[in-house]
Amino acid sequence: MKQYDAIIIGSGQAGAPLAKKLAVAGKKTLIVEKRYYGGTCINDGCTPTKTMVASARVAYLAGKCNDMGVTIKGYKVDMRQIKKHKDDILLKSRNGSLKAAQETKNLDVLFGDASFTGIKTIAVQTPKDGVQQFKADLIFINTGGKPIIPHDIEGLDGIDYLTSTSVLELEKVPEHLMILGGNYIGLEFGQMFARFGSKVTIIERSANILAREDEDISAEITKILQQENITIHTNAKAARFKQKEKGKITATVKVGDAEEKIKCSHVLIAVGRAPQTDTLGLDKTGVKTDDKGFIQVNAKLETNVKGIYALGDVKGGPAFTHISYNDYTIVYRNLIEKQNLSTRNRPVPYCMFTDPELGRVGITEAEAKAQGLNYKVATLPMAHVARAIETGDTRGLMKAVVDAKTKKILGVAIVGTEGGEIMSVLQMAMEGGITYNRIRYCVFAHPTYSESLNNLFMTLED
Repeated sequence: MKQYDAIIIGSGQAGAPLAKKLAVAGKKTLIVEKRYYGGTCINDGCTPTKTMVASARVAYLAGKCNDMGVTIKGYKVDMRQIKKHKDDILLKSRNGSLKAAQETKNLDVLFGDASFTGIKTIAVQTPKDGVQQFKADLIFINTGGKPIIPHDIEGLDGIDYLTSTSVLELEKVPEHLMILGGNYIGLEFGQMFARFGSKVTIIERSANILAREDEDISAEITKILQQENITIHTNAKAARFKQKEKGKITATVKVGDAEEKIKCSHVLIAVGRAPQTDTLGLDKTGVKTDDKGFIQVNAKLETNVKGIYALGDVKGGPAFTHISYNDYTIVYRNLIEKQNLSTRNRPVPYCMFTDPELGRVGITEAEAKAQGLNYKVATLPMAHVARAIETGDTRGLMKAVVDAKTKKILGVAIVGTEGGEIMSVLQMAMEGGITYNRIRYCVFAHPTYSESLNNLFMTLED
């Protein structure tokens, strides 16, 4: 049994930087990764999907360029080239991260499948050297999540369904892609493949897509997607699937009280993600999970076992790369710099990278109403934003929920080009306690998207 100061299981956006920093701080550190270095973000999430979203936007702009006075005599989508472009960027990120780790003094990188065998002891099944055993006083679990597969749907296991991982490997554009799930992942892929040339049908169980967002935000995104000929069924669920031959799938879908059959070529499962904890043997070290398998942690990200921490998606809560990275910074600064940081009241900004994108931070209008707050709502269509008019894309809207008495900003939703960047301006205002009446008269550069924050807050009466 080999002893380390720290062991990190999983090389995601918390585990990888934490391993390097601990090693540089003088702790003999081991990081174990069972698949690809860099975790979901680099390999199956942000890096590959946003690269492909960028390709899809180019296709969309090529189809719209005649409206701007630039004539293109047709274009074609080369899915193999799109995949190669994505793979080149992905591999550069993955290999760069791995090389940096391997060159770090005091840090050992091991590929294999880790599981606990006792209190703060793990066994790693490696491809070449068999089982190796390790022990450490500090252990950090950063194993992330995996797609949920609803095996209770009749016939699903009998078709060649896609996940958010396997869909990235397609080299041909699907003829008709059906997506189960009308949330962030499903909508990004839906619009992407519609722009590549697929017919797209989205099946969502809730009354609206993006069920956690305000109804007006959901309605705006729905309108944008439908303008691109994407079919959306809400209050709907897949009842059964039948596949006679490859590329010919019949789905029976219940829409409200009605039932209809939809023929498609591919099915993408995007109904959520589950924590990767089922093979960790957490019971051997006494770490508790909730009923869904997420590791339970306190506000300092420590589990019920002293010295064992869980970071990123595996602990539940907001499943975003930037939250995972912030988890790392909290743990590192507390352990090495002896600070007293916690996850309490930290902001949770996020973006959905449809085009236009959705940028969100703070509470929704529905949440403000449910909490009984004294609030006001400011909205501004992007059709009233000068920069949007000039660039030829007025889809979307700006929305802010504010405290009627203190005039502080409580929540923001921006649907529009550069929506995440505009949202970030207001997030900084929220962080600094800057009130909406001050932003109303702030001098922004003209013509920028953020300049229209003046007009957004001029819609409010003091």
